[in-house]
Amino acid sequence: MAEPQMVLEPGKQKKRYVRNMFNAIAHRYDFLNHFLSFGIDILWRKKAVRKLQVSEEHRVLDLACGTADFALEAIRQKGCHVVGVDIALRMLKFGLPKIADEKIRSRLALINADGENLPFKEHSFHGMTIAFGIRNMGDMQRALKEINRVLTLDGQAIILEFSLPTFFLFRQLYLFYFKNILPLIGRLVSKDPAAYSYLPASVEKFPSVGEFTAQLKMAGFDRVEYWKLLNGVAVIYRATKIIP
Repeated sequence: MAEPQMVLEPGKQKKRYVRNMFNAIAHRYDFLNHFLSFGIDILWRKKAVRKLQVSEEHRVLDLACGTADFALEAIRQKGCHVVGVDIALRMLKFGLPKIADEKIRSRLALINADGENLPFKEHSFHGMTIAFGIRNMGDMQRALKEINRVLTLDGQAIILEFSLPTFFLFRQLYLFYFKNILPLIGRLVSKDPAAYSYLPASVEKFPSVGEFTAQLKMAGFDRVEYWKLLNGVAVIYRATKIIP
């Protein structure tokens, strides 16, 4: 069987591709995330949530929530109420066992929806988080504007996303692992021939820190801050919705 062709260009076709891909690998997603990152992704999520300035009575949107790890971390650290949204229904189904506890269930709801057309009113959330998902949007700028729309005035967006290391030698080693070893292991474990080839390709196409900061400002955010992790392998962005 021919390997499915990756779709990286923005648009509805990319959105369909991403939804189908994550539905296909949902059963092995958590294991591969932690295994392929040597568990560092867990630490990055914890650090990203610490940057979110919300309190217990606040509502937080976790976009592209997957199996709810980021949402659960927000509840653990902040005690806030979280609505997790993902376009891939099977990802949410594999997150459901994690919210069996009644205390968690009272603070977390999972919704199958499109991040570019959020089913919420303006000013619905005091904060928003997304981990390794903004680059997967069919139209990233539209998704950023939707995030801005549903945030309260002065609400914060926390975006954790992959990037490319800045130190040359480390960058070359990283790219070798990313392009050769990671896709091979991902393909063997997930049984999906394209999913873990899409990952390095999508990261390489993602805007630089400066370019993405500019896109956040175009979408209506201000006071954009960022923190590079592991020499720039990932970046935490914190952006605040502009008060008119």
